[in-house]
Amino acid sequence: MKKTTFILTCATLLTLGVTAQNKVTGYVYNDLNQNNKKERKEQGIKDVAVSNGEQVVLTDKNGKYELPIGTDHIISIIKPSGYNVTTDANNLPQFFYNHKPQGSPELEFKGVASTGKLPKSINFGLIKTEETTKFTALVFGDPQAYTLEEIEYFKRGIVSEVEAIKNVPFGLSLGDLVGDDLSLFNPYIDAVKEIGVPWYNVMGNHDMNFDAKTDTISDETYEAHFGPANYAFNFGKVHFIILDNILYPDPRDGKGYWGGFREDQLNFVANDLKFVPKDHLIVLAFHIPLSEPNGDAFKDEDREKLFSLLKDYPNTLSLSAHTHIQKQTFFDASQGWLRAKPHHEYNVGTTSGDWYSGKLNEAGIPISTMRDGTPKGYAFLHFDENKYNIEYKVAGKPKDFQIEIFAPKVVGQGRKTRAGIYANFFMGSEKDTVLYRIDSGEWQPMKHVQDYDPSYVSQVNEWDTKTELMAGRRSSNPIISNHLWRGSIPTKLEIGVHKIEIKATDMFGNEYTETSSYRLETPKQ
Repeated sequence: MKKTTFILTCATLLTLGVTAQNKVTGYVYNDLNQNNKKERKEQGIKDVAVSNGEQVVLTDKNGKYELPIGTDHIISIIKPSGYNVTTDANNLPQFFYNHKPQGSPELEFKGVASTGKLPKSINFGLIKTEETTKFTALVFGDPQAYTLEEIEYFKRGIVSEVEAIKNVPFGLSLGDLVGDDLSLFNPYIDAVKEIGVPWYNVMGNHDMNFDAKTDTISDETYEAHFGPANYAFNFGKVHFIILDNILYPDPRDGKGYWGGFREDQLNFVANDLKFVPKDHLIVLAFHIPLSEPNGDAFKDEDREKLFSLLKDYPNTLSLSAHTHIQKQTFFDASQGWLRAKPHHEYNVGTTSGDWYSGKLNEAGIPISTMRDGTPKGYAFLHFDENKYNIEYKVAGKPKDFQIEIFAPKVVGQGRKTRAGIYANFFMGSEKDTVLYRIDSGEWQPMKHVQDYDPSYVSQVNEWDTKTELMAGRRSSNPIISNHLWRGSIPTKLEIGVHKIEIKATDMFGNEYTETSSYRLETPKQ
């Protein structure tokens, strides 16, 4: 009888041990002394969302949560409004716990080391703060340095401009943090930490473990440095959802990658949104643009599923990068969007510009204008309650530089010309209004055109027409710009210099102006 009781007791204990490893529990608490340790006097916080990457639960009245867990999960807290999470010495938010008892698989670039046995309680401390519903986020597209030299270009050409920035509570990089060499993650982190604000990151197709055999382990090195590739957080009346939207290897043929989502990622979005008020602004951030239906860049079925999950939310915005151009896209019913008001996706210009190419400026940094004529730079997203306003900042230029004008230097007086005045309005879309006038005359509408930006074309041509080798690396060939306008050149004016004024009004009502000139001379016989 005693032997039987002993065997049953051992079996029960073994079962309890296995069960305990199948779930994770812990507390979300008010970290009063900010030491990342839950102490008796520090009360739990109720109704805070916690996720295992797919399921999402709310903490109970004591701040306790419980979630299923396997052998490869990241437990993360979804930061509520009115609280901050702690950051490490590199200003990376610490909102997660990596649970990989066996560590990451052996890959070319190291992943997560073995985390060992699951602790009895995984707790998350929050710091109560005065959080306004009117705030500004700083957004980078594709830092994408392939070498330490390019990391230095990124530091000197971008980071130095926003170092120690004020009145910006956090920043976000939209993927391609580095260029395939994942050992550059740490130099990238060292560069960005100098900005001095908490910094969130998105995984890009150049941030992957290319020797991974399945998509679920293509982010092991990313996870070791930044935590989960799929997560969410709140600030004011804005709910941010960060997603890895790169399927690798491509499920169609096992080669390359494809834009899309796994089922568990879409489940995460669905479960997360259950706890988000319908009147909040939903901002999705991922690397690859959602793109037009029937294209090859993104899986149509996954876009449609995402749109279905968002159908009850009237206020939405998507942020993407990847293309190394700048573009505004508006999805409507014909493209699968399920609300009357179109869904806006802002494809953000990159901090690496045209992959650190082009002539060197006076500081020895590549000017790196993008192929659609957008200068390299970064964006400020201004939020007020559930509304947003976007401002693009060209690196190394004044804040109000938003339009590049191209016009001939000199034209024959009275002669017809096929040349034109072109305005590249970097933040523009076909929906916007762009006007021009000559010598303070009447404002005239410019025509939106799908064409190569002649200003950028002239930059590229310089590489091909110089008789001496130029410093730097040749710019990429131009592509069609989506934010280009054209006006004709009046030639029946007096001989001399004539002032060009451009006025552009964007979708938010922001008005920008830029000036240039051309000269009329007597035609030569």
